[in-house]
Amino acid sequence: MSQHSKELQLQHLFDGGPWNVYAPNILNLGVGAPGTDLLETNCDNFRKATDHCLQREKSDNQSLIFQYGPTMGTFEVRHEIATYFNSMHNDTVNCEDLIVTTGASQGLHLLLSTLIDFEGFIFVDEFTYMIALDSMKHFNSLTIVPVKLNDDGVDLKDLEEKVAQRRFNSEKKVFWGMYYTIPTYHNPTGILFSPEVCRGIVKLARKYDILVVCDDVYTILHYEEPPTLSRLISYDDRKDSDFAGHVISNGSFSKILGPGVRVGWLEVPPRLKPVLDKSGFANSGGCFNNYTAGIVRSLFELGLAQKQIARFYGAYKERMLATTEVLQEELPKSCKLVSPRGGYFIWVRIPDHLDARQFLKYSLEQEKIFFIAGPRFSLDGESGKQFFRLSIAFYPTEKLVDGAKRLCRALKDYIEAQKISQGVS
Repeated sequence: MSQHSKELQLQHLFDGGPWNVYAPNILNLGVGAPGTDLLETNCDNFRKATDHCLQREKSDNQSLIFQYGPTMGTFEVRHEIATYFNSMHNDTVNCEDLIVTTGASQGLHLLLSTLIDFEGFIFVDEFTYMIALDSMKHFNSLTIVPVKLNDDGVDLKDLEEKVAQRRFNSEKKVFWGMYYTIPTYHNPTGILFSPEVCRGIVKLARKYDILVVCDDVYTILHYEEPPTLSRLISYDDRKDSDFAGHVISNGSFSKILGPGVRVGWLEVPPRLKPVLDKSGFANSGGCFNNYTAGIVRSLFELGLAQKQIARFYGAYKERMLATTEVLQEELPKSCKLVSPRGGYFIWVRIPDHLDARQFLKYSLEQEKIFFIAGPRFSLDGESGKQFFRLSIAFYPTEKLVDGAKRLCRALKDYIEAQKISQGVS
């Protein structure tokens, strides 16, 4: 066992591995993050917002931005977040329902820590965000249960059967179980849950008293006509006679301002907010990111955040439409994709007898193109070998189009090579 840690001097999350997204000779279509061409304008925008914010702090606010902040975040920050998303969604975001976080990952960890019985259950889609799965596995007394996923969202029959079989009365926490999902432009599949499925999820949550946590980081990234309601939390209607508050929306600026900003928010029903506000985790340090959240407030007040988000959105839309057009035209006939209506990701299905992990090796050898094979998104690490996920976020359109063409060509060659090796004419 080593007695010393090794200093790697890494510059970003993707540094230090063999498929560094910033390396010029590699096309990494696995990374779910914006690239340099989108992030570079943040330098000027955040400088202006920081000057604006700190001048006000010094002259008008006793420099309280450097103090422990209120556990939920200041009213002014939450007001700016609510105001913006009220303008973007076709439903209501209430300022008083928000809790500022350092992003969706920390928001999920907070919810697991405070609201779910540690002897309970987490229900997840059979393919889901892989790092959320990694986070859940650290709570090793919780049991994770995968649920079938259809083209319009979770299979409600399968979800109800699995929830009903495991229900118990918790005496330790508010909820005995939780269903975690990404209902709007799902990661990794890109699907949008239908209104029928969303209503069904809320109905089951109320019937069996489980928490529903929605990873809502793509909800404004619509590239076609937006849905009637773009967030599952809107289906947990407070005007319903049986409303209690079973859905939490977990949001973040990582995809639309920049991951390094580390500002997100939880949108929480009234009965659950006091539980989170009074948690030791929140009270020990106050607002989870008081300083940067204050700068984000100024970013919105100056109109800079709105412009930056619009810029991200325009680039993402162009990249998604161009990439899916290539894939629709040039993927082998034996492969399938459902073109996403928004978000970051494209989910490709190859013939069932093939393994996307083996094709990944071929793609890296032949084209130096990386993607993420389906099993990485499954609980057992084996299911979904016939799928792989592509991301459109990082590279400019021309590079994505070229990469998509090369990937399709490599996939055709790989399928033909497999036929020959297996003696199929």
